[in-house]
Amino acid sequence: MAAIDVTDATFETEVIEKSKQVPVVVDLWAPWCGPCKTLGPIIERVVDATDGDVVLVKVNVDDNPALSQAFQVQSIPAVYAMKDGAVVNGFTGSYPEHVVKEFVESLLPSANDVEVSELISAGDEDSLRKALAIEPANEDATVALAELLVDAGDGDEALLVLARIPESDRTRKVAAAARVGDEPSDDYDAQLAELLDSVKTDDEARQKFIDILELMGADDPRTADYRRQLTARLY
Repeated sequence: MAAIDVTDATFETEVIEKSKQVPVVVDLWAPWCGPCKTLGPIIERVVDATDGDVVLVKVNVDDNPALSQAFQVQSIPAVYAMKDGAVVNGFTGSYPEHVVKEFVESLLPSANDVEVSELISAGDEDSLRKALAIEPANEDATVALAELLVDAGDGDEALLVLARIPESDRTRKVAAAARVGDEPSDDYDAQLAELLDSVKTDDEARQKFIDILELMGADDPRTADYRRQLTARLY
């Protein structure tokens, strides 16, 4: 797979977004740089051997000064590895092929990573529990299992599962569903109006009010207004 020439204008799409799908190696170079000419073919050969599991992009620092500044490049060649939109590793200077190979191979998923991914893709409860036995803090597996438990009416266990990992936007919504349960969603206005008088003194009422707003979501035009009403009652 040929290296992709990236510019200031295409970096967001070709590197940041791409790295959320597959590891990206960024090779910052210039035509006048002798070591760059030595390292370039080595990186291309090593990355090509991954059969697409790692992507290589090249940045001409002379033509793309903004990217050079963003990476705080002081000398070239400078090579960075990116995953999920962030730099995870890097080196400066030219190295022999076995060193470059170790660098690139460190970006590849381990056998456990592959197994966990396959188990999450399977999506059934048994597979998700196996995935979490291998990687207890995996958010995808945790959220997927909690959603299954909520659908099965076991909100209490869903909350226990979610408590094993840090709170996030994803976990908050599933936790809200676990606490609210299978109450009908077409009368949220009535429920919120009923709860509003109790939110200041009743912890359960306040939590339920917040949970319903979480389920409604920020895109619901009513949510912002109800949040203002909640704040007014509390303070």
